[in-house]
Amino acid sequence: MTTSRYHKQMLFAGIGKEGQQKLGDSRILLVGCGALGCVLADAMVRAGVGHVRIVDRDFVELSNLQRQVLFDEQDVADHLPKVIAAARRLRRVNSEVTIEPIVADVDYANIAELADGVFLVLDGTDNFEIRYLINDLSLEKNIPWIFTGCTGAVGQVMPVFPHESACLRCLMPLPPPPGATETCDTAGVLGPAVNVVASLQAAIALRILVGQTQQVDRKLHIVDVWNGSFRAVDVSKLRESQQCPACQNGERLWLTGSQRSASTVLCGRNAVQITPPEKLALSLSDLAIRLALAGSVTSNPFLIRVTIPRSAEQPEVESPGGDLVAMNDTTPFELTIFPDGRAIIRGTSDPAVARTLYSRYVGT
Repeated sequence: MTTSRYHKQMLFAGIGKEGQQKLGDSRILLVGCGALGCVLADAMVRAGVGHVRIVDRDFVELSNLQRQVLFDEQDVADHLPKVIAAARRLRRVNSEVTIEPIVADVDYANIAELADGVFLVLDGTDNFEIRYLINDLSLEKNIPWIFTGCTGAVGQVMPVFPHESACLRCLMPLPPPPGATETCDTAGVLGPAVNVVASLQAAIALRILVGQTQQVDRKLHIVDVWNGSFRAVDVSKLRESQQCPACQNGERLWLTGSQRSASTVLCGRNAVQITPPEKLALSLSDLAIRLALAGSVTSNPFLIRVTIPRSAEQPEVESPGGDLVAMNDTTPFELTIFPDGRAIIRGTSDPAVARTLYSRYVGT
């Protein structure tokens, strides 16, 4: 460890030389490398956390650049997965730490392996399904995690210490139903809000990693950067008063796979992710040859993308109600396919349409 790199951080009484050594010996899992994840990854790497494992399922797009601070226009042009672009940038920031990028969709089948050996899990996601999965894993493996979310100008942060503090299901026994909460589709996302909320999470993470767990405030913090307001909500009594099905009764709906979906509508993207029941091992080069007959194909070592004229899919592609899809829309469909068989289908927010396209061009 080059102490001069961390000199100003070590001068801070809360860290010091001993705390810096603990950071260097720490291993964390960051789930999601979007807006929140970029700020978190940057903060952890600059602080000298020894091993940072980053998992994300997505690739860089132009609309990300407004708030996802590790990416640039070249990453968009190169169609890079977010974790690959992030790792390249972060390694130029700090070559002393180990950065482990993994292009994958976190699910019940792989989360235990992804969290193996880590001290802490950081939430950089944008959906509740994965957060509930992290919560189950935390309770099952006794690994603390930090819940974080941000929509519009408002963000929230809550540390979870399994079997000690309130967990996510103490706060919300089940995910909010569709339409019950604001999303980035309806409320947008303000870049400064992301930075503030993720920085609060990063500060809590550092305090946990240097061994000051008992001094961490076990509250739900809510901040509105537009109005300049900050609230801390005491959630300490929720475990007992709510008789939490997860931390009191041992229910693990997401970790067992009882609660999961094969398709996910991606927030603000007009896109749907399709995940096959079992992980595949596709040959991207062979698939590129086959898909060249359907549309324009580009690829890199991490993914393949095919752009299909919408006219080729009309009028055959129908919604569940039998209506023809967007007959007056000339925007092409875009399929981005990963080696494990997962695909992100852009040009529709209808899972049924996405599944039809997946079956037609990738297979069932």
